[in-house]
Amino acid sequence: MSFNTFGHLFRFTSFGESHGAAIGCVVDGCPPRIPLKREDIQRELDRRRPGQSRFTTQRQEPDAVKIMSGVFTDEQSGEQVTTGTPIMLMIENVDQRSKDYSDIKDKYRPGHAGYTYDAKYGIHDYRGGGRASARETAARVAAAAIARKIVPGLTVRGALVQMGPHKIDRSRWDWNEIGKNPFFCPDAKQAKFFEEYLDGVRKSGSSCGAVIEVLAEGVPAGLGAPVYAKLDGDLASALMGINAVKGVEIGDGFATAAMSGIENADEMRMGNDNKPLFLSNHAGGILGGISTGQAIVARFAVKPTSSILTPRKTVDRYGRDTEVVTKGRHDPCVGIRAVPIGEAMVACVLADHYLMHRGQVGEGTAWPFKPGA
Repeated sequence: MSFNTFGHLFRFTSFGESHGAAIGCVVDGCPPRIPLKREDIQRELDRRRPGQSRFTTQRQEPDAVKIMSGVFTDEQSGEQVTTGTPIMLMIENVDQRSKDYSDIKDKYRPGHAGYTYDAKYGIHDYRGGGRASARETAARVAAAAIARKIVPGLTVRGALVQMGPHKIDRSRWDWNEIGKNPFFCPDAKQAKFFEEYLDGVRKSGSSCGAVIEVLAEGVPAGLGAPVYAKLDGDLASALMGINAVKGVEIGDGFATAAMSGIENADEMRMGNDNKPLFLSNHAGGILGGISTGQAIVARFAVKPTSSILTPRKTVDRYGRDTEVVTKGRHDPCVGIRAVPIGEAMVACVLADHYLMHRGQVGEGTAWPFKPGA
């Protein structure tokens, strides 16, 4: 039981290691006749790709994806579409530098998964962390490019809202700024500050963490289930499954503990479209494990990168005290490239729940209900 498969009806199994020949995934459960081109997937991978600024690892991977199966040209439209069969996506690794890890191959990096891999399997791939490397997340982003096409009208966007102890100013939030700076930051002024801050962190031989916020709009009401398939539970699990993530909250999350019931309740009125209109969204678009139709809001905290230049006390595989310094190419803040990864996991969960909801209730129930019905 290796647990390399994610999802129920929309499923993907990822494969490959950081320094292996290739990484990728097999997507199963995608409905047929959905237009899908290589460019649709490549566009998302390019957002996650390493080496795009001095603030991320300088590993130069083009992340060029190949669609190996599961698509065919529709004779009527002339478009390439999904066939309903497994879609295999492959990305070759072209810029591995395994020698960077030769000096530390027997040493456990504090905060890294090397020790726990050895404790579980008795073997671990020290070259970049193997399956524990964030390199694996490219497969998730590729799968999510397909997931984004499954839910009609769905939009999933993410942003970096905190780096180290420094938060953005939400009054300056501008989605258009995210593509204009290397941090996926919606606050242009704070993005400039992050440049100087992260340069200082890197020069000190350390690293820092971050908080990412993901917003999903166009989510229909009714996704999820009340007990063992809560939508927020599956979102939390998916986001916690991202490398280096140590905390997740939905809506106002931990801040709700300090609220009163009056403050926290999302009051409702009837809107002009004859649907309920929520006057706030403290719940983050989910009540009782089921989507309300509001925007779904999730945040997750990414810990500081464990691969740093400052010597750290540790032990080796043979039980000896030692110190470790990690050289090579590493992200001073791995949270930066976690933005498209967080978007990906949210998109995959929503696609999965959309297909499960459709399979159970079809087009859903008629609302509003008649009095006495």
